[in-house]
Amino acid sequence: MQIKNFKIGKDLKELTEHRTVVLPVACYETTINQNIHGYIPLHWHDEIQFVRMVEGEACFQINEEKLIVRQGDGLFINSGCLHMAEEMNESGCVYICLNVSPDFVVSQEQYATYVAPYIQATNLPYLYIDSNKSWGKNILDAIGNIHQWIQQKPPYFELDVTLNLTLVWKNLITNGFQLEYDRMEAVKSRRMKQMLSWIDLHYAEKITLDDIARAGQLSRSECCRYFKRMLKMTPLNYVIDYRIQKSLVWLQRTESNVTEVGYKVGFNSTSYFIERFKKAKKMTPLAYKKLKMDNGSIQTNDG
Repeated sequence: MQIKNFKIGKDLKELTEHRTVVLPVACYETTINQNIHGYIPLHWHDEIQFVRMVEGEACFQINEEKLIVRQGDGLFINSGCLHMAEEMNESGCVYICLNVSPDFVVSQEQYATYVAPYIQATNLPYLYIDSNKSWGKNILDAIGNIHQWIQQKPPYFELDVTLNLTLVWKNLITNGFQLEYDRMEAVKSRRMKQMLSWIDLHYAEKITLDDIARAGQLSRSECCRYFKRMLKMTPLNYVIDYRIQKSLVWLQRTESNVTEVGYKVGFNSTSYFIERFKKAKKMTPLAYKKLKMDNGSIQTNDG
């Protein structure tokens, strides 16, 4: 089951509960262009994430780095790393997403040795999983098996899932890369999350560059450098994009109108809201609303 509009909290931490009934694990197919935003928006979570690309290709951003994951290959995204994804070349991108709590990968006695150093490392935000390499193929095959077992729930599937998660992790960590912990990198990550969290709380209000910088305990110039490095845009342009994201949900409600939605998400001018929405989505807010009505995506008052 795909999550088309997963919930993101005040600090961009994903609020979706990644687990089956008895396992702290979630495994599902994701079709990027079916997401409410048309892409997977910036977020993070405590769970480690594995991706197996089934069809097409996608551009993933993890922290400040971007890479393309192609059909047949995969990706590991470490715990706590900001990430987003968008489809490449209208390729009909579909991937299996496996999210698992780090403390479930191995036994509690082995966690400090075999898991903690890897999720705390600042030089391991992600790892590309190449299907042409034996360790990569082992991981991708196991992800496919886990997905099938969770969907079909055969007898004792929980044990098979658990065994294969250990296999996945062993293949990941036996590559021999040197782990590093840079305290300043950890501080930068924390400050970036603080600024994004502040924007999430106050996006509907008047926001200045000073406000955002203060939330991250940075100067104005340092704040701009953080956003340019991580998101390739200015802080205030990020605010505008974030307001547009938030408006998509409101526009899909039957009772909403464009003017009200614009003010609700922080635009103090309807014409400016329409202008920025059209620039971002290649259509007006009203056209977007009508498109969703025609597709049957509009929500009633009770959600």
